[in-house]
Amino acid sequence: MILGVSEWLSGKLGWDVTIIRVAFVVSVLVFGFGIGLYLILWLVKMFSN
Repeated sequence: MILGVSEWLSGKLGWDVTIIRVAFVVSVLVFGFGIGLYLILWLVKMFSN
């Protein structure tokens, strides 16, 4: 989406980036924790390089 987490995660998991983006959107709308998860994964991405 904005910070490149979906693309990074799709490369790590071997999944399509669209599936991951839809999963993030659904988790925000249904469960409400997708934004926090996205930010945590962004931090992991930034410090794993």
